[in-house]
Amino acid sequence: MKRISLVQEAHAIVRQYLQPGHNAIDATVGNGHDTLFLAQQVGPKGHVYGFDIQPQALASARLKLNQHNLDARVTLINESHARLAELVPQHAHARIQAVMFNLGFLPGSDKTVITQTESTLAALNAALRVLAFPGIITLIAYPGHVGGAEEACKVETWCGQQYLQRFSLRRIDSVQADSASPRLFVIEKTRELNAAAQVRTEMTWRAGKFR
Repeated sequence: MKRISLVQEAHAIVRQYLQPGHNAIDATVGNGHDTLFLAQQVGPKGHVYGFDIQPQALASARLKLNQHNLDARVTLINESHARLAELVPQHAHARIQAVMFNLGFLPGSDKTVITQTESTLAALNAALRVLAFPGIITLIAYPGHVGGAEEACKVETWCGQQYLQRFSLRRIDSVQADSASPRLFVIEKTRELNAAAQVRTEMTWRAGKFR
């Protein structure tokens, strides 16, 4: 069965929302691939805030940004993404058009250092508070590693609770019918979502029709 590149899917979705001059958050900087993508999208007048608890992740991202002369567009913050609402400047609140999460561990590093369910859910709640309208949150979860299944399950439960708050929801699996495969959650802030659209979103989510 063909595997979908969820990173490419997430980038394609975010690209529809993010324009030059916009602001974005990379909630899990990792090796900086999403950070670089976001910096390229926001242009010289936009800004990206990147969070990671591992200094080596920020160093890797900073190197990538320097190689592309994009470091001035990005503020890298060595803190948990759970604190993003308090650490992103107040003037940027409700002006963040995109927030990206890529959970799990830092590739090429200690695989025991992983994102934690509690801080991930706190970060998602914080992301909703700073998100603009229209705005997008993408989150890739990895049930296949230790601790990843619980985190993915809790994220899905959290997503299922948001439809009443005028958010459109989607889940995309990298491989269908594989419970251990990575999955992409897409949360779109759609303030104008009408009652009929909310019912459709709820039914789709509950029925598991994620594409």
